[in-house]
Order: sequence, then structure tokens, then C-alpha cells
Amino acid sequence: MLKITVNNDSVPGGQHSYDVEQQGESWLVDKKLFDGDIERLSENHYHIIWNNKSYNVELLEANLTEKTFHILINGRQYTTVAKDQIDILLEGMGMHTKAAQKINHVKAPMPGLIQSISVAEGDLVSKGDTLLVLVAMKMENVIKASGDGIVKSLKVSAGETVEKNQVMLEFQ
Repeated sequence: MLKITVNNDSVPGGQHSYDVEQQGESWLVDKKLFDGDIERLSENHYHIIWNNKSYNVELLEANLTEKTFHILINGRQYTTVAKDQIDILLEGMGMHTKAAQKINHVKAPMPGLIQSISVAEGDLVSKGDTLLVLVAMKMENVIKASGDGIVKSLKVSAGETVEKNQVMLEFQ
């Protein structure tokens, strides 16, 4: 089962949640059989007929890690979040993914040479931002942020060698 939350930012209180579940070859939306028709027009474009209404849907952006999707339906933009049973269970236990993604420090995954550093103390970084490049065994390894944070201190500099598990950056 999936819980799909749809946000329409242009409408105050424009948020709706749907329970979507597959049973054999059929799909249920809020425990009702989905008897609509979905036609894929191109890679990110779909045409849907449901409840005697026609919908032109375009997938604008998909973040599979965060399980968020930005879509355009009949010219209106929406943001959706999909949560599976594990996400719902963890949330019910108070274990939110945002809390789990807070980073305190970044350690060297292997011994190597710091080729370049892309951040400075005080910089705000987001998940996926490049922090530094570590060269090991003639291979460049781009070290990226695993979560959001502010760089508290740099423990290394470009041209320096590091050992495995050595702390390279600290976050506030």
C-alpha cells in the first residue's frame, strides 16, 4: 500500500491524501476500484480518463530518494509525496527521514589525497552537494553531502593525504 499526498501550493489547504493499493491486476484508490484509463503519450506525458474527466499529466521532476514528484495536471502544478508501509511505520515510531539525514561529520571512506575542496566554513550544504574530491588509486572520488547542514570546520586542506575514517569535515 502507498499513501500519496498531493499538495497544490496555489490553493490554501490544497492538500489531499490517497491510499493506493494493488490487488492482482487491479488498483484501488481509497478502497475503490480504479476503473480509469491511463495512456502514456511520451516519456513524461500521460493522458488519464477517470470519473468521466480527462487529465493531461506531465512529470516535471522526480526525486526517487525523497519519494517526491512534481507534476503538472491540466496546467496546474502539484507536488506529491509517496510513502510506503515502511515509511508510515517509521513515521509512526517517531523516526522521520529528515532526522535520520542530519550529518555531524564526514569521514574519509579510504586513504587518499584531497584534490579539491568545494565548501568553506559557514557554507550551507544540501543533500547531494559536492563537498570535496578524494583521489585514491588514481581514481577521483567525489564526496557528496548525505544530508543538509552548515559546515562548522574543515579538518583537511587540498593536497593533504588522509587515512581511512579520518574526519574531513564537521557540521553544526
